[in-house]
Amino acid sequence: MDAEKKKQASSSSCLSVKSDSSKEEPPDFSNEKRNVTSVTAQFSVGGPQAKMVEHEPALPSLIQDWDKEHVKHWLIFKLRVPHKIAQKLYDQELSGACLLCYEKQDLLELGVPPAPAIQIIRHVEKFRRHTETSEPNVRISRSYHEPKEGEGWKSTEMQFVSGNVDESLETETVSSDSGIQSQSSTLQILQEVRTKIRSVIDQKTSSGSHFHTEITDNATFLQLKSPMCQIRPFDRSNPSVFYIENDILPPAAGPSNLLEPVHEYQLLPSANEASEKEILYEFKKEVCCFAASCMNSRTNGTIHFGVRNQPGQGHGEVVGHKITSFSRYSEAFESCLGEYFEEKHINAARMCIRPPSYIQVHHQDGTTSDKWVIEVDVIPSYLEMQENIIYTLLSIRSAEEKQQSKTECLFVREGARSINILADTNPRVVQVKIKSLNDKVKLWASARKTAEEKDEKYPSLGNQGQRLKQLITRGKDAFENSLQVIVVTDKCHSSQLEHLDFLREMKLFAVLDFDPESDVNGTCSFYKAVHIANLHYPCMYTTQDSITAVMQKLNLFKQTSWVFCNGRVNEDSETDKPLGPSEWLKKRSGEINNMISLLCNPDLLSKDRLLVIFLLHSEVTDISSPILETFCAIYRTLEGVDNMVCICKDCTVFGKWRQLIECRCKEDITSKCIYELNLNEISSTIKKLKEPQTQSSRRFLPSTGSSSILLETKDEELMTVLDILCENECENTEIETKDSFQEFKKKTEAGFYRGGQVSWWNFYLSEMKGSLPFIKRDKYNELYDLITPTESYNTPCVIINLFHHPGCGGTTLAMHVLWNLRSKFRCAVVKNNMATNSEIATQVKSLLTYGKQEQSAFIPVLLLVDNWDDVEGLKQCILNAASDRKRHLMAIILNCERTSFPDESSRNSCIANVSITNKLSKREQSLFSEKFEQLKNNHEKPETFYAFMIMTKNFSEDYISNIVSNIVKDLDATSQKGRLFSFLALLNTYVNGSYMSLSLCEELVGIRNALRKQETLADKMNPYSTLMIIFTVEEHGTYQTVRFLHQMIASKCLEVLTQKHNLSRAEITANILHCDRLYKSCMGKDFLVQNILSMLITRHRKQQGDDKDTLFSPLIEAIHEEEGPDKIKEVLEMATLRFDKSATLPQALARYYCLKEKEFDSALKWALDAREKKSNSYIADTVGQVYKSHLRNEIGDSEDITPETLEKCIKLASRAVTAFRDSQELARKDDPLDVFDIHHKKRQKSYNTSGYVGETEVMMILIDVITKLPVFRDRHKRDKMLQFLKGGPVSSFNDSSNSFINQFVAVMADNERFLVSLKPRLKEIFNFFENYFTYLKPRSQERETVDERNKRKISEYFKKYIEMFRISEEEKASEKASKPKLSLHQELRDQKCYLEMKRADSFAGLLQCLYDKAPGEMEHILQKWQFISDNSPRRCVSDTVSFILANIVVHSLKPSCKLLKKYEELVRLLNEALQEEGTRSNLTELYYLSMLLMWPAQDQRLESSATYKNISMYVTSAKKSFHRRFSHMFPARTPIAHFLLGKSSGLSRVVSKMKLDQILTNVSGQQASLSGQSQPPNLHHLWQSGAAWNEPEVQKKLLRIKGKSQNGEIYVYYHGNLKIPVRPVYLGDIRSGYSREDVSFYLGFTMEGPVAYNIQYENE
Repeated sequence: MDAEKKKQASSSSCLSVKSDSSKEEPPDFSNEKRNVTSVTAQFSVGGPQAKMVEHEPALPSLIQDWDKEHVKHWLIFKLRVPHKIAQKLYDQELSGACLLCYEKQDLLELGVPPAPAIQIIRHVEKFRRHTETSEPNVRISRSYHEPKEGEGWKSTEMQFVSGNVDESLETETVSSDSGIQSQSSTLQILQEVRTKIRSVIDQKTSSGSHFHTEITDNATFLQLKSPMCQIRPFDRSNPSVFYIENDILPPAAGPSNLLEPVHEYQLLPSANEASEKEILYEFKKEVCCFAASCMNSRTNGTIHFGVRNQPGQGHGEVVGHKITSFSRYSEAFESCLGEYFEEKHINAARMCIRPPSYIQVHHQDGTTSDKWVIEVDVIPSYLEMQENIIYTLLSIRSAEEKQQSKTECLFVREGARSINILADTNPRVVQVKIKSLNDKVKLWASARKTAEEKDEKYPSLGNQGQRLKQLITRGKDAFENSLQVIVVTDKCHSSQLEHLDFLREMKLFAVLDFDPESDVNGTCSFYKAVHIANLHYPCMYTTQDSITAVMQKLNLFKQTSWVFCNGRVNEDSETDKPLGPSEWLKKRSGEINNMISLLCNPDLLSKDRLLVIFLLHSEVTDISSPILETFCAIYRTLEGVDNMVCICKDCTVFGKWRQLIECRCKEDITSKCIYELNLNEISSTIKKLKEPQTQSSRRFLPSTGSSSILLETKDEELMTVLDILCENECENTEIETKDSFQEFKKKTEAGFYRGGQVSWWNFYLSEMKGSLPFIKRDKYNELYDLITPTESYNTPCVIINLFHHPGCGGTTLAMHVLWNLRSKFRCAVVKNNMATNSEIATQVKSLLTYGKQEQSAFIPVLLLVDNWDDVEGLKQCILNAASDRKRHLMAIILNCERTSFPDESSRNSCIANVSITNKLSKREQSLFSEKFEQLKNNHEKPETFYAFMIMTKNFSEDYISNIVSNIVKDLDATSQKGRLFSFLALLNTYVNGSYMSLSLCEELVGIRNALRKQETLADKMNPYSTLMIIFTVEEHGTYQTVRFLHQMIASKCLEVLTQKHNLSRAEITANILHCDRLYKSCMGKDFLVQNILSMLITRHRKQQGDDKDTLFSPLIEAIHEEEGPDKIKEVLEMATLRFDKSATLPQALARYYCLKEKEFDSALKWALDAREKKSNSYIADTVGQVYKSHLRNEIGDSEDITPETLEKCIKLASRAVTAFRDSQELARKDDPLDVFDIHHKKRQKSYNTSGYVGETEVMMILIDVITKLPVFRDRHKRDKMLQFLKGGPVSSFNDSSNSFINQFVAVMADNERFLVSLKPRLKEIFNFFENYFTYLKPRSQERETVDERNKRKISEYFKKYIEMFRISEEEKASEKASKPKLSLHQELRDQKCYLEMKRADSFAGLLQCLYDKAPGEMEHILQKWQFISDNSPRRCVSDTVSFILANIVVHSLKPSCKLLKKYEELVRLLNEALQEEGTRSNLTELYYLSMLLMWPAQDQRLESSATYKNISMYVTSAKKSFHRRFSHMFPARTPIAHFLLGKSSGLSRVVSKMKLDQILTNVSGQQASLSGQSQPPNLHHLWQSGAAWNEPEVQKKLLRIKGKSQNGEIYVYYHGNLKIPVRPVYLGDIRSGYSREDVSFYLGFTMEGPVAYNIQYENE
């Protein structure tokens, strides 16, 4: 094209190009008084256009204020709309307000062509948006920056910058010299402003004098309202990059060094403003114009669509576009290259212009939106461009001709905008510009070539891989599995998730995730595909609970905690929704601080085992970013960055992160950062550094038919309290393939034989070629045979006890049996002794049913528990949890029970058991010696495996003394090592299973460098460390601990310390109490504190397996014996100061003063102190015991009781009784556990009856004192005294001739009310115990032994009571003679006295007669009740009830007795009583009898009876009444069924359990004699196992009832409408799932209501 043609084309095209301008911004009318003339001075091109602008009127700032003149001027002079179109709209009275209401269709209807219509609508919309967001003055106000005290420099600088901004705005230009209008020069002004702000910040930052602030939660920093957002790296496609809505991109700028890209921002019309075709046309045109300008100017550049481009505050703000089809934009991009560029330049354009990149826009709260920013990069390389000039051909639609025409344009960059050189209307000027451009292009091309040559990049020679290894391993050879890892991460793009697989192989303690969509499509979702993670929120870590409670509640250490630090998108609750940064700071930063404080608390995580990994996938640009706040919180808590590693996606992310941390923390984080490696390289490096796996990658469980089933990792992680033993345990592990296997083998063997817990690896290694088999103890076969015959079990859950001395190998024997049964059972060990029974039961069911859908067949679970406190409760929980599996054996509980008397415990146990002692047989000694010889070949110095050697030497005390003496002889007991040695010796001697955390031990001996310690505890404590072992515990978090190898070694070490080093037990105890470090934060602190308390407080009891009963803890007993009482007081008082919140310590001190020192005032002081700290029945009982002991002491010290002594004794007794009654009331509601008690947390609750026993003892003591006073030694006066105690007058004792007697009488008169209350109160207590023992039984068999002992004690007191208050024959004769008319009354009283003496005067007493009385004696008792029933002037309901029961009991013992009332007569009496009492009585016994006598039958005889019709109501009344009276005892006891429903009629339907026991005893005795067994099976075992119900003689007696299971309950239906609920005795007998099915069962009767035994489903 020649010059003339170009001139013509230029001239003819100017108007049309301008009329379709899409780049022109509406003018800024925010300041109405601005000097318009000065605006014209900014134009570089003159001509007519300039003149027109000179006379342009000022327009109002708001478009709605424009009149039609304003609108016409705006259309003509601003939008270049043809004059006739503007006139047409003028004639239509078009004002600004009307214009705001118009849409494109409205303008078309007015005759405006489509192109101008679109132009007008878009500019109106842009102007409207601009005016909404603009402010009168562009100024950095206090909302941007709030200067504080001492920040005067900031105010000054801001004013300086603001002044420049205002000054610049007054000369602001509205560019109009290009047909395709570019951005306003306001952007340049804003850029200059921001540059100045940055320079101020940089200057102050570099000086370090003012800008750096302390790390505080309320630190204020210079920042913009919206965070500055980093632009996508130029010419790099990265799908993980995203923008955040409303963030600000850096201001658009002009060319700098040609390689740094220029940026231009555009907003395309929305779908509501234009059609898709129009949007794509706008996209193509803007890309073409921008690309051509960059290519001609030889500068790199990026155009961004979806970013605001108008001047003012919103410039550069990320908005985004909704894109319905990415392919449409890609196609439009491809088409524009051929459409707009000359053919000869199309290839160059294709090489220089990159296809569109689509960057997703995220909401401020981190969630993804449906909007995108479209970016096109331009790289005009010298190779492609050379010195060429690119012309473009734009398709422009003419407004007048309504047709498209091609217009040639020549675009270049001028500052921050693109201009069309050919757009000028003056041809001469165009020619000059073209000539000038030709010259400039040559210079630009040369400069471009030079710049490209200098920019050649060379590969990095950094050592990031080596740094990563050092940071992850802490300078060691491998990444240790014992490290607890906390990961802090943000959103990871889905394409990068596969490279996060290293997280799956780490033991993640917690993940702090700032991606609200993580569990939907992010890191959490990726991790949970393989592992279990508990989804948490920071608020869950803000609690008043103890760390131990939080640990258990949140399953810390057991499963990964995935904490959503900014909410989750799929949450319904608004409080858990994602928040933007500013809202997050206000609402969630406090929760994060609390959470970090807890997670990094040394009580929870030891600092030397903690690694915090920051995983940053995107840039952190905001100084108040939530993830930066989290870093600061961790930085504060851990006091630095020693425990941290920061993995940054790239150098850009690292650079921003480093700057922000330098600003906030004054810390250079570079040495802790990895930023040159990609995620794939990082993942591979970390996985390579992992310690070899010691567990099979694919683990299998045995299944039916000798098959196996794969146990998935995720499913195994759900069973948090079980250590599952798989069929292929230890097989095909990674460690076996490594060179380090031999070292691992030696270490594993040495750890066990030195005294560590046996592991499955020990059994596996003993089976390897060349190894001796694992030693089989003599009791191995006995235990194995006891477990294996699964067909012989008649109950779905079985308990087997293994009684053993501590440290004799009992647990090892049990695990050996499990190892060899791993293919026959699904074996597991309870690894966390803090677990609850219900938790274990649920997981046992999961293991039992794993991989099985049907209910027909499954492999039972063999569960090992170690010294479990409540085995019966665990069994019941398993039955309840797996109730739908009850037809077959489900689980065998193998309980290893430590006891000082294994053989005796075995003999006394009613449960199947085996015992093992600390004496080896000859065979066992031979095996141990043989094993020792093998160890000599494989290990250096196996003689130092002292735990093994102790057994080899058959627990020889001489051997232990020799090794301890030799090793400890040079110990300096006053040194740090000596102090730690003494602490452990004392603890391990007196508290079995005690230990101290490794980190605490290291600190106590002065090892400070926890992270990279050069010296180990074993080195520091050498040679004493040979007596100790380091092992890992999981009860209170996972951490390493230290103890002595064996309790016998600890005991001997303590003996050496006391005898040879003159370090007494009291002195060691005092040192422990004085050592503050023991009570500061450290892992396992709660457990250590509990061990120390237990050492001071816990008494030994034979019933709990101890060697003897003690009044105080064995330590206190030993100190008392060796060092005297003063040391005891000193130690205990010191302990009360250390543990000032514990009530048990002052309680123990009170007991010591009371029992040992007889200092009752001091004892009372400490007892009352304990009661103030914790008010429970046990503390109240101690107060009573102090008074009781004082009372006994007063009596014992007095040879003859004086009136003064009597007065004091009565006062002491009264106070003691008050305290004991307090204990009785508190027992109804208290928890017997001390707040510090961890050891016995699971122990079965017992109802504390000590208050009743104590009150009984006090009253018996006082009555004994009174009856033995010197003045009452003759029989006559003694009878008078008894009459007084029964309520007679005290005045009869007055003797005017004996003042001494009168003094006693006066004392008794003063205390008459209390003294008279003694006998009836004693009767109340004996009745309480009758009900307690007769109506209820302990829930565990272990408690039955305690019950029997208490029964004997109460029985002795009752005998004394009867002896004291028995009426003499002389008294009876005297009363009959004096009152002959009262002979019947006297006779009735005599009968009741007889019944009381025989303990048959109450309902509970009569029930007990079933078991205690012979038939003849019981017949005599019935005779007495008959007399009372027949002769009582007013029949009492309670007497009627007792009389009816007496008949039932006699019928059970002697059915042929002629005194028995007929069944119908008893029913009549019962009906009368029921009518009199109603249904709301507390007389539970009445409703109990209604069940016994009137349970519906098929004989129809009772159909008309009201009782028959109301039996269901009476059953309900029994339950309610019983609960009102006894519900407070339910946690410890359960109702007893003394009778069951038989097949006969009348009284014969009521079958006593005593009769069934007799049948079973006879049958089992006969069977035992036939089989040659020495002892018949235990009755309790027969009932518990269910074997009793299968006995034919029992089945002949009992009636099997049919009912229905419904909603987890059993119901019996009679005659259609009658529905009676029946409680299953074992909840496990009812299937879960609320299946409604027909069942049958045997019916028993308890005071609470009917119960069902031996439930069977009829359809089976």
